[in-house]
Amino acid sequence: MSSRRLRVAVIGGGIGGLCLAQGLRRAGVNVTVYERDLTADSRLQGFRLNIEPTGSVALHACLPPALWEVLVATAGDAGAGISFLDERMRPLIRIGQDDRDPLALATGRGRDPLDPTTGEHAVSRVTLRKLLLAGLDDVVRFGKEFTGFARADDGTVTATFADGTTATADVLVGADGANSRVWAQLHPEAGRTTLPATAVAGKLFLTEESRRWLPEQLLTGKNVFWPRRDFLFTAIFRRREDPAAIATRLGDRVRELGLDPEQLLADAHDDDYVLWAFIAHRDSLPADFVVRAQADPAVVREMLARRTAGWHPDLRRLLTGSTPDTLYQTEFSAAEPLKPWESGNVTGLGDAVHHMPPVGGLGGNTALRDAHRLCAALTAADRGEEPLARALHAYEADMLRYGFETVREVVRNTDGAIVRSPLKRSAARWFFRACGAVPPLGRAVFGES
Repeated sequence: MSSRRLRVAVIGGGIGGLCLAQGLRRAGVNVTVYERDLTADSRLQGFRLNIEPTGSVALHACLPPALWEVLVATAGDAGAGISFLDERMRPLIRIGQDDRDPLALATGRGRDPLDPTTGEHAVSRVTLRKLLLAGLDDVVRFGKEFTGFARADDGTVTATFADGTTATADVLVGADGANSRVWAQLHPEAGRTTLPATAVAGKLFLTEESRRWLPEQLLTGKNVFWPRRDFLFTAIFRRREDPAAIATRLGDRVRELGLDPEQLLADAHDDDYVLWAFIAHRDSLPADFVVRAQADPAVVREMLARRTAGWHPDLRRLLTGSTPDTLYQTEFSAAEPLKPWESGNVTGLGDAVHHMPPVGGLGGNTALRDAHRLCAALTAADRGEEPLARALHAYEADMLRYGFETVREVVRNTDGAIVRSPLKRSAARWFFRACGAVPPLGRAVFGES
């Protein structure tokens, strides 16, 4: 292998690409990110992302320690475990240990949020992107719309952009999302499957008034509601610490990184809210629902009111009373597995390779896992510890294995959520209830419960 240090070009400044850039920068690897957005604040919207231990381990490894602590402090505690209930809010089963349980606290089994191997974090996407961009002013190039790449005989690869400029590197990483141009050129045979699911999500902000009527169940973690048709997920997002308090506590450590804590946390204030996501089989909705819903939020509320007749009144109020401009409607698709290929100097991560429905935040966590693994592979190659081709091959083999395992898991969960057979839905409810009523059965099926 050549003694020349690697130059890495990352196409796409989403959470996966930026996490990779932070890790490479921390390891001393030459990296540049090319992002089509014109400015750093072009994406100041979206729902919070639930970072699971897989994502936490990646962020902990790639971010400077002070930024990791800021991320944890600005995040909310989504709660350990998840409760399954029916549409009348009658419990079926709880999966996972609740670290707010007095017994867990008394026995020392409560989680330390700073421990990446156990911590779960409800992270503001705005704050997460700002933290991932912190300290990368000389790394990220905005306004760079990627159009294609060309490989040279000397082992380099050159990316071209819509503004006529080019960039040459030793490794090109496609981190440009589900419609990746990098991946489309590298693997034109890559396909996707459209799932027969339609989802609507929204937020109900926590105000003095809404806290009075919201049941405790909706204010204490994650819930899955398994009605006789359709599917509902809810989660509570409350920040752990006020931005001003974080700046006071961690300000000196942030300044040591050459960053201004007040500026870093300027947009970290995020109103607390209950997130919900409602999923239905596409064929059970009017043929023109998607078009009408995109034009008028009232169409969404009318559909929810109609399909939740007979549900617990607080659930119906949650769905129909959410702020109209937070309603978000989407269709689901999933990447199809690829056959193995000979690794070269162009690779990918996250949704560019194995995009999946946005169920449970697994796509975001898998992208962070990719970034962590790819960072380790590129760092080893840069230091001469392993040939580049071998390092990338090992990364790609591992990434394709767990990435498409996760895609299959999400597709299975989506199919189960929208199944229309009354018999299958009743059987699932009975099974959940039986596992909840017989703890040894629940532990055997789901683990700790």
